[in-house]
Order: sequence, then C-alpha cells, then structure tokens
Amino acid sequence: MTTSALDLVTGWPVDHVAAAIVSPTGLVESVGDPERPYRLASLSKPITAWAVLVASEEGTLDLDAPLRHVSAPEGATLRHLLAHAAGFAFDGPDPIAPIERRRIYSNTGIERAADELAASAGMPFDAYLREAVFEPLGMVNAALRGSPAYGIHADVHDVARFLAETLRPTLIAAGTRDDAISPQYPSLAGIVPDVGRFDPCPWGLGVEVRGDKTPHWTGRANSPETFGHFGGSGTMMWVDPTIDTGLVALTDRTFREWSDEALLRWPELSDAVVAERKWSR
Repeated sequence: MTTSALDLVTGWPVDHVAAAIVSPTGLVESVGDPERPYRLASLSKPITAWAVLVASEEGTLDLDAPLRHVSAPEGATLRHLLAHAAGFAFDGPDPIAPIERRRIYSNTGIERAADELAASAGMPFDAYLREAVFEPLGMVNAALRGSPAYGIHADVHDVARFLAETLRPTLIAAGTRDDAISPQYPSLAGIVPDVGRFDPCPWGLGVEVRGDKTPHWTGRANSPETFGHFGGSGTMMWVDPTIDTGLVALTDRTFREWSDEALLRWPELSDAVVAERKWSR
C-alpha cells in the first residue's frame, strides 16, 4: 500500500481533521471529509488581506496612503495594518506603540483594514470578501462569521483553492502577490504568539514569512521564503514557493489544548510533505 505524508494526520489527538497538499494547478491530494466546515481562526487573516489587495488593484484603496475612515496611529497605512506594524495590541481599540516600532501581532489591525475597505467600497466587508475572493475562487462553503481577523469558516478544499491562488494568482497581479509575501519593515522584532520572540520577525501582508525563525511551526525543511499562518482553532497552512507547494491542515481542537504536541506534529507533517514533493518533482 502506498503511503502519503498526509497519512500522518490520522494520528493527531483531535476529533476531526482534514488536510490537503496543493500545487499551482490546484489540489494534489487530501484526507478527511472535504466538505466538513472548520473555523479557520487566524487563517482568516491572509484571506482578508487578499481582499484588501484586490481592492487596491481596483483603485478602491491605496496600501500606502493615510487611512481615511478608521482611527490609527499617526502615519499608519493599510500596509502597516496588514503587516502588524501599526502599533495596535493583540486586541483592543487603542495603539500601544508608534508605527514601525515593533512587530505586534494584532487582530485589531486586520479588523481596521477590513473596516477601511468597507468604508471605501461602500459595502459591508463580508459582501466584498464574498464577491472579490470566495466566489471567483470557487470557495463555495466559505463564509465570514464575525471578525475578519479570525471569523472565516471553510472546508479544506476551500482553503486549498486559496493556496493555489497564492501560488499562481488570478485575482491580483503576480507583482502584488510578490509584494504581499515579502517581508515588510524587515528589521522589526516581535513575537509569534505561542511560538516565541524573534529578531527580526518577518511578516508579509497578512501572512507570516518563515525567514530564519527557529523553532517554528513549519518544518525544518521549509525554505525561508515559506509563508502562511496558523490559527487558534488548531489550523495551519503554508506555501513554500521554492517547491511550488502548499499545505493545509484543519482540526476542531483548540490549539492551546494540544499546543505542545501540535508544535511537534505540524513540523513533522511539513517536513514529510516537503520531502515527498521534492521527490516527485
């Protein structure tokens, strides 16, 4: 019997799990119920950022212009908000630092970015997200229920379609994608929640960039160019552009309930996927 790297998820201490490997043309293989919805938690942030990038290319927004519709520290832009460089705390309405001082991971910053888009477009953010991202990518079971920073629910095939988009973008220009997955304000130090403090702590627009972070929730075999996110609902996804491959794993067990084991199992799976994909090329 042929084994797959994805078989590793069947041993995870969770009630339900679905995972998929993705190439630029779409799904390579998957395990688990493909239509079971999961709360993506912070995997929502890159998807929300993608909607902002679409709006910027349409001319609805300017990533580098002063914010017009939301309160933020002086000089803050959408780029600052999406790169966790605007000075907002993890949660809460008030900034705790000037812009570009520290990499402060923030739900508030992502929420303000979505609010800025909604006000500029003259429509609710969930409607824009649906029309600009979900529908054109065929993410038929995806829906925003609550905060744009952590409230998207979707199944594994929905997320696989999004990862394929990040590999070969169709909604935005390749140059815009390249900007989004490149470190923004690259000298900033900061904390990856529940993982550790890093100096520097590279981040793109809505996505974490692996860089030289060690230890990390991706695999040791992943390249520094790897980008992605993990979520507090026990979810993770990454794309390694050096091997044209993405990985998503969704679970229904809160990350903090099995964080020590997750930070072992996720890198193990990641390394197995990288090895498998390099062998198949």
